[in-house]
Amino acid sequence: MQTQSSHFLNINILISMSDMEKNDLIAKIEDLKKTDIKTIIDDRIKEFKEIKRESNDELFKELCFCLMTANFNAEKSIKIQDQIGQCFFNGSKDEISNNLKKAGHRFPNARAEYIYESKKCKDKLSKILKFHDEKAIREWVIKNVKGLSYKESSHFLRNIGFDNYAIIDFHIIDILVRNKIINKPKTLTKNKYLEIEEILRKLAKKANLTLAELDLYLWYMETGKILK
Repeated sequence: MQTQSSHFLNINILISMSDMEKNDLIAKIEDLKKTDIKTIIDDRIKEFKEIKRESNDELFKELCFCLMTANFNAEKSIKIQDQIGQCFFNGSKDEISNNLKKAGHRFPNARAEYIYESKKCKDKLSKILKFHDEKAIREWVIKNVKGLSYKESSHFLRNIGFDNYAIIDFHIIDILVRNKIINKPKTLTKNKYLEIEEILRKLAKKANLTLAELDLYLWYMETGKILK
């Protein structure tokens, strides 16, 4: 028997797909594919896939980056990681907090707690990523890494070479709303996140892209930048 929540989920997706046929977002993406942006995005995806998944240190480094980016600037997070990244491996919680504060992070205490607590997961990461079920991988990350929600866990997994997760932040929501693909959600609950992810998956299929590639195209269209 279909639940009420799944009933509304299906209706929302059907409405969004109908709207998608009428808008020119895919046409804009196709135009970008004809420019140098495609090469930059292809190279960035290649970089993600070259990360050594068997190296827990490399995985933990990327995990810390994604912990820093929540409600904070990605470009600043990249600079902070370059400046004090080694401290994440061997620093105490107070040392990590002090370094984050000096480097200009907006939430040094909270992020230091998350990074310090995530050390207990570091040596398990490469093993977990060998799961065949990608949904199970993300659920494990969300459950075991304090500070990572669906968005941040998807960000982490995309940055280490996974293709099938959507990174849904306000930039992505804004471009979907502006193109009349979704209505702006009041809150981004788990069910709403998964609903929008399914819409993005269908959009990616229409554009002949992976979700990882689509995110970079949409992010560029909204910000003019291609980061990580």
